[in-house]
Amino acid sequence: MSYSVPPEPGGKERHVECLTREQLKRGHEVTLAFRRGDVVPEGATVLPTRPTPLSVALGARSDVLAFAAEVGRALRDAGPADLVHLHGDHVEAAVLGPVCRRRGIPLLLTVHGAMTRRHRPMARRALRTVDAFIALGTRPQGDLVELGVDPRRILAMSSGLDLESVSGFRSPVVRVPGLVVSVGSLDPVKNHELVIEAMAVLRRTRPGARLVIAGEGPERNRLRELSGTGGAIELAGHLGRKEIYELVRRAQVFVLASRRLESKGEGVPTAALEALALGTPVVLSSEASLDPVVPDHGVYRTFRSGSLDDLVAVLGAVLDDEEARSRMGETGMRAVAALDWPVVASRVEEWCRAALPTGSRNGDAR
Repeated sequence: MSYSVPPEPGGKERHVECLTREQLKRGHEVTLAFRRGDVVPEGATVLPTRPTPLSVALGARSDVLAFAAEVGRALRDAGPADLVHLHGDHVEAAVLGPVCRRRGIPLLLTVHGAMTRRHRPMARRALRTVDAFIALGTRPQGDLVELGVDPRRILAMSSGLDLESVSGFRSPVVRVPGLVVSVGSLDPVKNHELVIEAMAVLRRTRPGARLVIAGEGPERNRLRELSGTGGAIELAGHLGRKEIYELVRRAQVFVLASRRLESKGEGVPTAALEALALGTPVVLSSEASLDPVVPDHGVYRTFRSGSLDDLVAVLGAVLDDEEARSRMGETGMRAVAALDWPVVASRVEEWCRAALPTGSRNGDAR
């Protein structure tokens, strides 16, 4: 279950689609439940849902809650299942957890990013109904532990990469001097504003420096105003995967300035992993680090989240050091070589067998 799937943008949505494809290849039966989007991999089915009195009442507060209530009702009426795999957080778990307990279906929760710091008593109660967890990074893992989850019930990992597709973009390419690229939704958590401010500082001594931000979101108008005129900063909008790969492979540096907000934060940003796979040097904020997937920070550079001075210093150092960029590109490709989707899907399957009461078998997974 995921509130949204492609073509809705986002790392979670891509994760659900790719994991579903791999699970189908491995012989599993997969039924998807989603509210937004329409991409259903061939071989998967869709769980039919409909409004209920509970979902209508909850909808006034949260459509995510309303959708979870509709899925819970559909599960009560559906046939047997070996596993319910929820991609979300405590909000959906608060509704689905009790339903799964009553039906005797193990519930696995994958948390894709840092969790909200609000509603902590509710979150603690909801998470007690979950049998096992996957945390995409150390930040959601730490949040789960703070909320009382036994660390032994948490697998920390990352999303997978389509390394076969990425490899097609690794042929020798001329990097565009001074080109800095960021990929991510135009959302406050990504803190693109900081990168725009850093670019203005960098261009005082590097007039050829240029920033391209790929993504869409609610901050587009504000970021456009901050970008000014002259073409040094481009908001490229939503791009397809091939277009993103082409863009990132030509950049001298990939940067992500994410910050932790009260309501959300990063997990392991897939866009940064893809940049490493493409051999592009990566600069990340301390709130977007790749722990524990790429624990060696020598592979990429970090700056203190929210610090303009730190970002300018780190970005400038990488832009000015061709030898360092070459070294980072080579080590980055090696660092993510084991993150191909078939390998990641296998880890998910192994975790289900080890951590869940019955494990995921070749039956139905929702």
